[in-house]
Amino acid sequence: MDIARADMIPDTLPTRVTALLGIRYPIVQGGLAHLSYGDLAAAVSEAGGLGQVGVACFETPDELRAEIAKVRSLTDRPFGVNFPIGHSPVDHFLDVALEEGVPVVTITGGNPEALLKRIQAHQPTPRTMVLVAGTRAARKAEDLGADAIIAVGFEGGGHLGRDDIGTMVLVPRVVEAVKIPVLASGGIADGRGLAAALALGAEGVELGTRFIAVQENVAHQHYKEALVRAQETDTVVIERTLGRPARVLKGALPDKILEIERDLEKRGASREEALPALLPYILGTVNKRAAREGVLEEGFVWAGQVVGLIQDIPAAGDLVRRIVAEAAAISQRMARLFAPAPAHAGE
Repeated sequence: MDIARADMIPDTLPTRVTALLGIRYPIVQGGLAHLSYGDLAAAVSEAGGLGQVGVACFETPDELRAEIAKVRSLTDRPFGVNFPIGHSPVDHFLDVALEEGVPVVTITGGNPEALLKRIQAHQPTPRTMVLVAGTRAARKAEDLGADAIIAVGFEGGGHLGRDDIGTMVLVPRVVEAVKIPVLASGGIADGRGLAAALALGAEGVELGTRFIAVQENVAHQHYKEALVRAQETDTVVIERTLGRPARVLKGALPDKILEIERDLEKRGASREEALPALLPYILGTVNKRAAREGVLEEGFVWAGQVVGLIQDIPAAGDLVRRIVAEAAAISQRMARLFAPAPAHAGE
């Protein structure tokens, strides 16, 4: 879709998510591993969404502290810091986020209990959102005191749930399971996705893959252009043998990973046996090099099926405004569709 006219963009789309996070539009940029830095986060937040800095981008807590300062030098709007569980220790990074008074913390992967308890014991307490792929995890996060849930469907990029449930079914199931606000994630790239998510009962959306193909993202141009060229059939799911399925863009290395996994499955290999066979190919350094240096043929990059809807590489702020304008136009069309038919003259 073309960028809509400025007069079609509402000043705000009020939901419980916008009220909770103090933002104008219920659009959240995902915590992209190795890619979610201050320039991107500030651009999304300045446009009215919620940008995020990802802890997975940094080797030391001081690097995170510097990036938080950079965001604040570029915008006075709320922003978040994303914490992925299970890849490396994040305790010292959380110390920094709390010391710096970041307004929002999101938690992805693994059990969020320990992090939530530490966050809740701190004053002032940032808002917290937990990413889940099923109703059971959503209820647990709510019971642990999370402020909102991000429900990611199986079409999303990166690590996913193990039940292969798509966004269209997962989101209303999670909405029914909890009382706190829910954001939809997975397969969302434009205003059609935002409008659909709201229709499913979500009160906001999180976009990951779409925010890679924007000008402020540090991803290599080869990666961005590959996302634009790709079709919805150009992704595959790896790491199933490790119990942590993850969606990536098709390529030579993902093909090799899948070949190894097929052999492991034939042999009935356990997870403990599979890990050393796969580890050299799935290391974060392999992903980072491909994403940042553009050597896609020598590594792997995260991508959701939403690549089929990515057709350009706009500025992040323009993308946010375009999504809102498209969703507003759709809502107006739907309102006309369901409006009562006018009474005939003389009745």
